[in-house]
Amino acid sequence: MIDTQSVLEVLRPVQDPELQKSLVELNMIRNVTVDGGKVSFTLVLTTPACPLREFIVEDCQTAVKKLPGVETVEVEVTAETPQQKSLPDRASVPGIKNILAISSGKGGVGKSSVAVNVAVALAAKGSKVGLLDADIYGPNAPNMFGLSDAKIAVKQDSNGEILEPAFNYGVKLVSMAFLIDPDQPVIWRGPMLNGIIRQFLYQVEWGELDYLIVDMPPGTGDAQLTMAQAVPMAGAVIVTTPQTVSLIDARRGLKMFQQLGVNLLGIVENMSYFIPPDMPDKSYDLFGSGGGDRTARELNIPLLGCVPLEIALREGGDNGIPIVVAEPESASAKALVAIAEQIAAKVSIAAFA
Repeated sequence: MIDTQSVLEVLRPVQDPELQKSLVELNMIRNVTVDGGKVSFTLVLTTPACPLREFIVEDCQTAVKKLPGVETVEVEVTAETPQQKSLPDRASVPGIKNILAISSGKGGVGKSSVAVNVAVALAAKGSKVGLLDADIYGPNAPNMFGLSDAKIAVKQDSNGEILEPAFNYGVKLVSMAFLIDPDQPVIWRGPMLNGIIRQFLYQVEWGELDYLIVDMPPGTGDAQLTMAQAVPMAGAVIVTTPQTVSLIDARRGLKMFQQLGVNLLGIVENMSYFIPPDMPDKSYDLFGSGGGDRTARELNIPLLGCVPLEIALREGGDNGIPIVVAEPESASAKALVAIAEQIAAKVSIAAFA
């Protein structure tokens, strides 16, 4: 006779490939029902953006079909993103499970483009996502979201002013650009920058989020220090290009997060090669090649992916339509979606470590 216990026993050896632990022991197999030869259950993944989702489902079905008398196996897939571990000296933001920094050692490497597309890709997979534009001096995330003319509401409650984030492509967004005129420069010293970043963390109506992506300014300055010291961070991603001058600065950024005790999720190599629109089968290494991979191996940090340079990627940023939405079948969009999945997987691993 097939029963719930026998189903759980044959599923016990099946592991989450990233966590290297039994799905049954992780309580990822739930609601097992048996109706004659039909077995059904719920598979609860650690992220809607799980890159190995189909493999896990296939492994589960293969295991259960080994039971005598089983005719069909139906698997309903859902996800519960784990909460990042809290730290005694850093205050969590209520409702936000994981805060991730997308940073770079220098400007001009496409950090904001990566941050925006990763956020939109995670939201498209079913995650609840917010993006905090922490580049106070050069805020341009709203333009990349098609929200350059948007304004955010400010309301009062018992805790003071509360900002209501803008919203597009499934992502909640807050940025300094919503609070100033387009041509107005932000001429602030460190303490004022520290104050606005903390306001964006604690005085924004974020609601429930699986991931808050923080688009950091380039370098190793006040914004990075404020984020690392204010909240428990699930990790940081460093964006670089293959050229030596970018890699030198990227290494400084990596070392800074390590010194601040922030988990490094990996490196993203942007502008890895150029794909001409009229010759999609060709590619050119405009900024060198292999730099991100070499740096990742030297520092023993994962290379999360390489994003090619395409005209459509630049157009998407200028037009306010991220390339993962505008041209999802393009090489750069596919690379960015895969990077988003890798980031989500690394966050889950860190939460269960």
